[in-house]
Amino acid sequence: QVQLVESGGGLVQPGGSLRLSCAASGSFFSISGMGWYRQAPGKQRELVARFTAGGSANYADSVKGRFTISGDNAKSTVYLRMNSLKPEDTAVYYCNWNFYGNDYWGQGTQVTVSS
Repeated sequence: QVQLVESGGGLVQPGGSLRLSCAASGSFFSISGMGWYRQAPGKQRELVARFTAGGSANYADSVKGRFTISGDNAKSTVYLRMNSLKPEDTAVYYCNWNFYGNDYWGQGTQVTVSS
């Protein structure tokens, strides 16, 4: 089975930065097609950033210019660097891998942006 484990969340002040990590193990093949989503209380889960087939990345408009997705294929790990954090970024952040239309999810890591 595939396991995705997020880490790096925490409490940060507005304007601060965090880097989230997602480590994959088990029957995992590639970091391509992986991405990050987030869900705040009372809201639906939304796309934050994910790799495209061509090696570039798509970002939600709300995080463009502030967040960067990257990966280390040798470590089967995907990262999300978050800069200039805002209170509205507060959410549980989930790592996702889509394989043949099936979604695999990590357990999530909490990010709280507050002064």
